Amino acid sequence: MGLHQASFRIRHECPYRDLSERYPDLTIREWYLSDCQVLEISSSDAPSEELLDAVSRLGTVLHKSSDSAGLNVVMQSCLCSLEDSIIERFEEHNCLYQPPTIHRHGWEHYTVIAFEEASIRAVYEDLESDRDIEVLSKTGLEETQIPHTMLAPVDTLFDGLTERQLDALRLALDNDYYEQPRQASVNDLAAQTAVARSTFEEHLRKAENKLVKNAGQFVRLLAETDESSGLGTTPRSTPSVADTD
Repeated sequence: MGLHQASFRIRHECPYRDLSERYPDLTIREWYLSDCQVLEISSSDAPSEELLDAVSRLGTVLHKSSDSAGLNVVMQSCLCSLEDSIIERFEEHNCLYQPPTIHRHGWEHYTVIAFEEASIRAVYEDLESDRDIEVLSKTGLEETQIPHTMLAPVDTLFDGLTERQLDALRLALDNDYYEQPRQASVNDLAAQTAVARSTFEEHLRKAENKLVKNAGQFVRLLAETDESSGLGTTPRSTPSVADTD
């Protein structure tokens, strides 16, 4: 089973699409975080006051460079509801979304990776039912090593973790709990908090379980990629009786 990558563009009604259509030299790159969107907006043309005003209405400006050489803005925007969003529809068809989304000339550009070509066909047919969509490229990745940094968006890995679970995880890391041999026990960690040992351990175990579950799709992609490049691990032999203590 190999990996398959597809890039396509979609016409979807949203403020970013409208802005990129009105200003053809504009490029908007969009990243999803847990509770917001980060946008990088750039143009090689000197921006007009009208464009600057339109950009400022999209969200909170974190950085802006604007002169005769062009425009570069990094901003944070409220995260619109993702219910029935394109990203959710990728997930429904077992396609891994590769950020960022790029808005240009009135189109949204997406790239996805899937284990099966049929998954890419399914997501295309789903989106085609209610949107204009054009496939830009389809590539088999059996011989391609995907950069590991592309596989694990931070917001996806930490999705669903509560503040208390993250605090428990950080405390464990700070005290070398995951070193071999361990440098601290659960009792040691809990003693540094204001909660009972059982409560702390529950927070820590739930954090660990969520991390492993969230990382599952990336682990599978890495395994598939390593196998295609000849780097896969050899099957483990059946343990002997002495090993099963």
